[in-house]
Amino acid sequence: MQKRLRFLIIGFILIGLSLFILGVTGYFADNKTTFLERWRPEYVPTGQEPGERQTKTKAEKFPDKLVSAAIEQTKHQVVYDPAYVKISYPGGDVPENRGVCTDVIIRAYRKVGIDLQKEIHEEMAQNFHLYPRIWGLAQPDSNIDHRRVANLMVFFKRKGETLSISNQAAGYLAGNIVTWDLGKGVTHIGLLTDQKSDDAKRFKVVHNIGSGPKLEDVLFSWEITGHFRYSKSGD
Repeated sequence: MQKRLRFLIIGFILIGLSLFILGVTGYFADNKTTFLERWRPEYVPTGQEPGERQTKTKAEKFPDKLVSAAIEQTKHQVVYDPAYVKISYPGGDVPENRGVCTDVIIRAYRKVGIDLQKEIHEEMAQNFHLYPRIWGLAQPDSNIDHRRVANLMVFFKRKGETLSISNQAAGYLAGNIVTWDLGKGVTHIGLLTDQKSDDAKRFKVVHNIGSGPKLEDVLFSWEITGHFRYSKSGD
């Protein structure tokens, strides 16, 4: 009896080893690569360029981090305050309990390592003539330039990706930036998130229109004047 049991155990072990060897060395039907080949660090699937997998992963992570940084702001009390404030440079910010719509964007980007105050100031110092002259300034002002929607729009057009404007929600993705005309010359800006509206047709937006950063379904609430995507250093 014990001898028969030993034979059965040995048999099961041999069958298991055989299946394992077949799985490791056997060919996959799709492109004839073995299991071990697929798990080599240098393996690249058919039709994919070397490094593509890593690049896509990095590109996908950036909008996620940006969205998280924007949504985090909705958890804090912020008083809408458009007052001109002298701030440090670079990395300057108004008091954290104060802010306007542009500060939502500035603070979200700063959380992911991009200082729009610095980026815009350097850009305007080189190309001041390309930016709106509606405030009577003769030179860039690092205290306020990055906190103006009109300047952000020009910057994103020049340094980012300008996306199409339409009434099709499918074209507006998480991490994208949208600007609006509220009427009578009043501009607004917000960041699209990965949170869907109640009817699941649109992504909600983090914005501050007067009562602090909010996550709301406002994508098509006003006339859209700009649609952008911006990252830096290949992110």
